[in-house]
Amino acid sequence: MTEPASTDDIQAIAEKAVRLRTLVLEMTTLAGSGHPGPSLSAADVISVLYFHLMRHRPEAPGWPERDRFILSKGHAAPALYAALTLSGYFPAAELRTLRRLGSRLPGFPDMTRTPGVEASSGSLGQGLSFGIGVALAARVTDRDHHTFVMVGDGECNEGQIWEAAINAATWDLDTLTVIVDRNDHQREAAGSLPYGPMEPMAKKWEAFGWDTREVDGHDLPALLRELTDARDSRNGRPKALIARTVRGKGSRQVADNPEYHMNPLPSELLDEAIAELNPAGERYLERT
Repeated sequence: MTEPASTDDIQAIAEKAVRLRTLVLEMTTLAGSGHPGPSLSAADVISVLYFHLMRHRPEAPGWPERDRFILSKGHAAPALYAALTLSGYFPAAELRTLRRLGSRLPGFPDMTRTPGVEASSGSLGQGLSFGIGVALAARVTDRDHHTFVMVGDGECNEGQIWEAAINAATWDLDTLTVIVDRNDHQREAAGSLPYGPMEPMAKKWEAFGWDTREVDGHDLPALLRELTDARDSRNGRPKALIARTVRGKGSRQVADNPEYHMNPLPSELLDEAIAELNPAGERYLERT
């Protein structure tokens, strides 16, 4: 069983989440492209996983007993890359190469290029199916690792998500957790439009046989509690955590602003946005 998180643990995760968000803003502005909004909404969940809950070894990315994190909403790659560099998989200076030719950090995750990336993604709807395969592989090889898959709420309009959901429940994959980043935006549109209604989201997953919870996706103690329970529970059912988040969380300019779904902050706004996150306005990439 995972040890309960202390107040110091939560503070440490919160500090890492600030750095993660700062790096997301920096690297996307430097690249002149990327998806800051969806990356920032996912930042707290990713911080809890990488900086407290998951078993992983940056010095040995292929360690067989590691827990797996699959970013199905691959456009949030900057958040994943920031977590990987803060964990020690590669130097922070490499974040400067985001989306550049020859970089190990392409616009969408590529497991053949980037240390610590578990699945290539970007074509929405496929990550959960991949995660099922990883969880089944753990079963047949008698390994105890857990598989976490983050999907977007807009991504849940993909039929493949629900085909995968049926099978995961049928096979009793209780070592699999899907985290829905419920930021209530789909590309440039707020809410369910234009692609179709998502509510009641939790009841949909429950109807497909999943052990389903809802949580504030920016409440670190609540996230720690729910994700720890999901990892440790062996009740014969896959877990679904509906994390209600704010797209662009941490920056007033980016938050809920459709302009920054797939466009970075212009350089003249970056200092102000970083100062919101840390009072010193420290740019971490400038130190590398």
